[in-house]
Amino acid sequence: MKANKVVRDFLLEIQKTKRVAIEGNILKVIQPEEGDTEFSTYLLTALEKDKEARKKRLEVTKQVQERNRELLASEEENIRINEDLKIALQEAEDSKTEAEKAKDAALNDLDVMQKKTQTELIGTIVKVALVVIMSVGIITTIMYGIAMFTGKDTQIIGSTWSNMFGILLTNAFSIVGTIMGVKYASENKNNE
Repeated sequence: MKANKVVRDFLLEIQKTKRVAIEGNILKVIQPEEGDTEFSTYLLTALEKDKEARKKRLEVTKQVQERNRELLASEEENIRINEDLKIALQEAEDSKTEAEKAKDAALNDLDVMQKKTQTELIGTIVKVALVVIMSVGIITTIMYGIAMFTGKDTQIIGSTWSNMFGILLTNAFSIVGTIMGVKYASENKNNE
């Protein structure tokens, strides 16, 4: 296809003033007039620039495609990591629930052991207190009986015997009351 003089002059003027040349496949079909070296040079230069521009666009396209592949791979990796994170969080929540159950069971076992130990201790204290009270009472009664049968003066032993039983009974009730108070207080503390 041959360009007429008006088109030729217009293209050369645009190139000189604005530094813009035509591009694209049309350059392959435009033929200069024979002997028109200026327009031939213009077409060769425009064709070279078009090839460079195409190479640059192709390079940019390749770069964009590579970045898209990288972004897709990154997105897939992010999705996988998010799924792993969700699974890990669920496992942590399950472990927390199991740990809380184990803690509750351990606290319950500890409470049962403490109550058992307290009960055993209270039983031992009561037994020892009763043995002491009964021993003192029996010994004092035997001494009072011996004094009465031997004809000794029993006035001092009688009042001592009476006071001793009063003190022993008071101490016995005091010990039992203290034990019951401690037991009641520990049960209230555990309930709170």
